[in-house]
Amino acid sequence: MLTLQTESCQKGAVGSVDLRKRKILSAVIDEYIRTGEPVGSKTISNLPDIHVSAATVRNDMAVLEELGYLEQPHTSAGRVPTFSGYQFYIAQVLAEQTLPQEERDRLDAMLGDESQLTEELIIQSASTALAEITQCAAVVSNFAPKYSVISKVEVIPTGKRIYVVLLITSDGTVKNRSCRLQFDLTHEHMEFFQHYMQENLEGVSISDLSDEKLEQMVTAMGTYMVTLSPLVQGICEMSKDLQRDELIVSGEQNLFSCDDLDKMEVVNFIAHKNELSSLLEDSFHGIKVMFGKSGDQFVIGNSSMIVSKYQKGNQPAGSLGVIGPVRLDYAKIIPYISYFTEKITHLISEDTEQSEDPAKKG
Repeated sequence: MLTLQTESCQKGAVGSVDLRKRKILSAVIDEYIRTGEPVGSKTISNLPDIHVSAATVRNDMAVLEELGYLEQPHTSAGRVPTFSGYQFYIAQVLAEQTLPQEERDRLDAMLGDESQLTEELIIQSASTALAEITQCAAVVSNFAPKYSVISKVEVIPTGKRIYVVLLITSDGTVKNRSCRLQFDLTHEHMEFFQHYMQENLEGVSISDLSDEKLEQMVTAMGTYMVTLSPLVQGICEMSKDLQRDELIVSGEQNLFSCDDLDKMEVVNFIAHKNELSSLLEDSFHGIKVMFGKSGDQFVIGNSSMIVSKYQKGNQPAGSLGVIGPVRLDYAKIIPYISYFTEKITHLISEDTEQSEDPAKKG
């Protein structure tokens, strides 16, 4: 998989190619994205904003081929962009990206009534809207829970020797586990457990909950260890769930209607989509574009993935993006992704600020 990040692409070889060649490269890629066919010099010279002859365009395209931005699939055919050509092109798209107000209004309408949306619904709505508007598969990861802290741990009796442990985090996530104990808990057991959790777990970061820490807690319970250890085991399982990134893929069916993608590779990708988590969690800023080459393990050949991160307050909270063919309308899709991630950041950070600032509640 080839990866492109905004910082690297904007510092790349843009300065080594003059303005005319840049315009010709962009025109070739725009035309190839539109038609899927190799592009000839005559087609480019006939465009209204290319004010040079077909011979000049042909010479410039030959130079761009030497630089590795274009390639000629057949001797007599026109040129098509290489991965490097797409990278160069995307650098320019990123520098020029704008989204008209009417488009912003349309995207806001697709999200729905913001006042009625929970954090989870905001993220899901953005993913669904992105899949619909781009006709690609939209992917969203949520790794906010593992950056949160434990707000409360509660144990609730639900039947004979059966108890439910609730774990509530600072970002509003609620997890529960049903535990079967060897004995019914006495009032003394319940009080000890609640107090022990308050002292040892509340305020602790989810990312700090290691097996070793939980084992130490069980050992420190002394005489209560045997009776209460299943409850701590339940907490251990819930913390591991929270440390895994939540991953949602919407619009997978769009990939099957794309002629540029191999259908069996799409099936394989869907079966292994959870492997995307590691790619989405990588440290990066701005927009990240990845190209899937033929033969990659689970990535679809001739595909691209465009992702951007959103935040909650000052913490990274997740990534949102699309997966589709390499031949995507980057000039349209990248601004959509940027807008949605900025919108998610604003909405979920606003909720955080209001919950933390008593003055804003009044």
